[in-house]
Amino acid sequence: MAAENSRRIIKDNIIEVKHLKKYFQTSKGLLHAVDDVNFAIEQGTTLGVVGESGCGKSTLGRVLIHLEESTEGEIWFDGEDVTDLRGRKLKKFHEKAQIIFQDPYSSLNPRMTVEDTIAEPFRHSHRFRRAEIMEQTKKLMDLVGIAQRLRMSYPHELDGGRRQRVVIARALALEPKFIVCDEPVSSLDVSIQAQVLNLLQDLQDERKFTYMFITHDLSVVRHISDNICVMYLGQLVETCAAGELFEHPLHPYTQALLSTIPSTDIHKKQEETILEGELTFPINPQPGCRFRSRCRYACEACGKPQQLREISPGHFLSCCQVNDRENGVVRQQ
Repeated sequence: MAAENSRRIIKDNIIEVKHLKKYFQTSKGLLHAVDDVNFAIEQGTTLGVVGESGCGKSTLGRVLIHLEESTEGEIWFDGEDVTDLRGRKLKKFHEKAQIIFQDPYSSLNPRMTVEDTIAEPFRHSHRFRRAEIMEQTKKLMDLVGIAQRLRMSYPHELDGGRRQRVVIARALALEPKFIVCDEPVSSLDVSIQAQVLNLLQDLQDERKFTYMFITHDLSVVRHISDNICVMYLGQLVETCAAGELFEHPLHPYTQALLSTIPSTDIHKKQEETILEGELTFPINPQPGCRFRSRCRYACEACGKPQQLREISPGHFLSCCQVNDRENGVVRQQ
């Protein structure tokens, strides 16, 4: 999961991020939205990114596909360094890397019909004739489950589920390899959420897409992800396989997040971890663990810079202590 220091991309990884940073200048200093992030995504898999609102997960997704430019670090895509792209190279990259936004209504042009919205990427690519564009648009509508009778409809005439299907169809138009899904179901009803999630998984199985799935809904991320990164104030604090994270969460912040998931087992006693203390100020933050002001296990060592380290095969943790539920807190060797 964690990126190597070597400049050589791992063969099966379509995305590899190395020491990625994104800072925003404010009147009070630099806002560290994404700070020294390292990870990789294997071809055809889904990486879930979870964390509280404001942790930087959406900014991370936008930086990966160059909707925001990085401050520092490297982004490798399909074996190529795509950190600094301009002009035609950037346009070509955007054909291979797309995004599905959180709010389908605000991401659609209210003056464009369903047909025009889905056809727009084909027109901008200048690689298709008019007849081919219409044919491909109809195929995409069928693929994502939009009835042909809705092709001349406008966004305000559709429900949330259909609008999100239009956004998905537009993202798939030029057959990208990598798609950032930025909380794509958070604004939808639960029943519609399930339909959209199943659609995304079916498309992945059929076309081998690679997803970064950004969400604050832990039940959703467990359902769709192969691996999960937990993000806190711009930094990754824990990464591992989805099943491993839910069975053996090690970081106190991860444990607090998981404790909020409702259980259907009425006989199981569930205790929610209430986080206390003040949030670390994200502008010019001090070195050390940014969660320490809210952590019950904080110690003097937490004031030193923390890095992701492999605790067990494939399980990476950024913490000077390992909080094991069964054995208590043990000092990391």
